[in-house]
Amino acid sequence: MEEVRIGIIGIGNMGTGHATYLARGEVPGARLTAVCDTNPDRLAWARANLGEGVARFEHPEALMDSGLVDGVMIAVPHYDHPPLAIAALRRGLHVLIEKPAGVYTKQVREMNRVAAESGKVFGIMFNQRTNPLYQKLRDLIQSGELGELKRTIWIITNWYRSQSYYDSGGWRATWAGEGGGVLANQDPHQLDLWQWTLGQLPKRVRAFCGFGKWHDIEVEDDVTAYVEYENGATGVFITSTGEAPGTNRFELSGDRGKIVIEDGKLTFWRLRVPERQFNREYRGGFGQPECWKCEIPIQGTETGHKGITANWVSAILHGTPLLAPGEEGIRALELANAMHLSAWTDDWVEIPVDEDLYYHHLQERIRNSKYKKPAGPARTLDIERSF
Repeated sequence: MEEVRIGIIGIGNMGTGHATYLARGEVPGARLTAVCDTNPDRLAWARANLGEGVARFEHPEALMDSGLVDGVMIAVPHYDHPPLAIAALRRGLHVLIEKPAGVYTKQVREMNRVAAESGKVFGIMFNQRTNPLYQKLRDLIQSGELGELKRTIWIITNWYRSQSYYDSGGWRATWAGEGGGVLANQDPHQLDLWQWTLGQLPKRVRAFCGFGKWHDIEVEDDVTAYVEYENGATGVFITSTGEAPGTNRFELSGDRGKIVIEDGKLTFWRLRVPERQFNREYRGGFGQPECWKCEIPIQGTETGHKGITANWVSAILHGTPLLAPGEEGIRALELANAMHLSAWTDDWVEIPVDEDLYYHHLQERIRNSKYKKPAGPARTLDIERSF
């Protein structure tokens, strides 16, 4: 194979962006050959902007069965990521899904099983993994430079959204339409980076969610979660769409110092002697380990969505390792599901989450949701998404 023929399912906000850079030939080895959407206006846009050389379909199955594509990019509402990915994988197509992997882990686990059996290249659009700041952080942690983890604190409140944003679509911020709020829509990237940089998930979660705390919506728009890890380390995750101005600060403490990512910079306060060693050996009463403030050099440029797509294409053509394997999408979702379930039950939740219990609680909320979802995944492709 000299090139990958790509079809995009869903050309709302996200799909349009992907279609545009692919049509311009900005991803080596990739050619956009087909798009799909049930909204006639979006297909008209595709005809006008992508040209007659890109086939247009109203239904995803027709695109998948057309023989025009080797792989598909899925950019539809959250609930439909797994069923469409499964359908494509079973047809022998490579798949790249938008985030999040889905709404609940039970559904995503089945998608992962099908992907593993298919032998096809399965990726997820965790484009923040291309950010050299987080790549360097992961390196510092995985190499042991930070030492054993003690605490993580991520304040990610610069997701401000007005009521008019939520009112722009009946599906928005509903259990039936979106399957969650800030955790499902805005935060999947941070939840992924949290576990990806650390290389582990916590063992249990206690979360407090404000459902419609700052807006007239069904789902969470304010979350404070406390987590515990196997080694005794703890973490706090704070997020909101109701604060202005917001903050994006990720702080990690380990035996060998502290790392902070904020305002596009990574700073490492490195201890000359590990804290646990200093604690055992020091005899001077008041005192603390010598600390060096290190400005860590960051190399590379964030390539974002285009970078993840290029990596996926290269994996198909050349066997390049995926930066964001699709199977790893379940990890961020595990955290979001645990936070929801903890708030719903007003209790601690162990990880992995009790998937049947989560599904039961989710179904109760879907039944009471004001949004009534059209039947079938193909019926939802016309929904505009703007994050």
